[in-house]
Amino acid sequence: MLSLIGLATILLIVIMLLRGKMTPIIALVIIPLVAALVAGFDIIEIGGFFDEGIDRVINVVIMFIFAILYFGIMQDAGLFDPIIDRMIAISRGNVIAVAVATVLIAAVAHLDGSGASTFLITIPALLPLYKRLNMNPYLLLLLVGTSASVLNMLPWAGPLGRTAAVLGMDATELWRPLIPLQIIGLFVLIGLAVLLGIREKRRIAKLDPTAIAETAAAQEAEIKADDQTKKKDRSLARPKLLWVNLLITLALIGLLVWGEIPAGFVFMIALGVALPLNYPKVKDQMERIKAHAPNALLMASIILAAGAFLGILGGTGMLDALAEDI
Repeated sequence: MLSLIGLATILLIVIMLLRGKMTPIIALVIIPLVAALVAGFDIIEIGGFFDEGIDRVINVVIMFIFAILYFGIMQDAGLFDPIIDRMIAISRGNVIAVAVATVLIAAVAHLDGSGASTFLITIPALLPLYKRLNMNPYLLLLLVGTSASVLNMLPWAGPLGRTAAVLGMDATELWRPLIPLQIIGLFVLIGLAVLLGIREKRRIAKLDPTAIAETAAAQEAEIKADDQTKKKDRSLARPKLLWVNLLITLALIGLLVWGEIPAGFVFMIALGVALPLNYPKVKDQMERIKAHAPNALLMASIILAAGAFLGILGGTGMLDALAEDI
């Protein structure tokens, strides 16, 4: 009976999430709670299972909160801007180089583990360039998405954190063996970008010159209008602290790879050093935290809900019963 209830619980959660009927937080909390009650457990017992589940994921939650805050502040301070700007400048005018640069820029932009910020950084920066060269914007989307997917295996990104929560392991412990895979993946993507760039160059060469000239004029006017209305706010940038921020970030990554200090504590220390260094005024510090708190809270709440789900299904014996019956 426990295995059937457990299987029904998992299937119902998956169906609700795929159909968009429930948010992950509600599905991961309410459905297991109802299943545990149906299985005959009282609310006090379920509360104990909840505590056990939260204990398993709390370290991952701490890491997520402070990692998202830290890399969000590094984005504000402009740590990655010179790299991205330089890549755009080098690749300008060469279709193959633009395709390769797209992969590298997306990889740098996704170092904070946030998909939203990755697309907000890469698309506005590269779409005008793609339009000027008559490159297919779907190629831009393809290269940004695939590059971000490789970097998404970072400990402070979503998939590895959720996997660590399920396995009861430290996310950085899971990440270390994946580092060579990420490096290989980036090299493979660069090769793919070269091949797709060559194909795109051939496609552009076959276009009608008159049509190219007409669309180029319209696109140039559109780009100029966008430049006037969408100029990036540079007031938060700290170009004089670029090398200091880079050293802090490299030290942070080094400690994560070393693995002797808990990842959450490493990010706490890095945030405690970087935040007052870049924004000495307390008011500015609070504004930066508030700006990135929604992303941190969303990810942390999903991990906590997953902990509740695992605690209830594990504590009630549903997972063990399901595994044994299978």
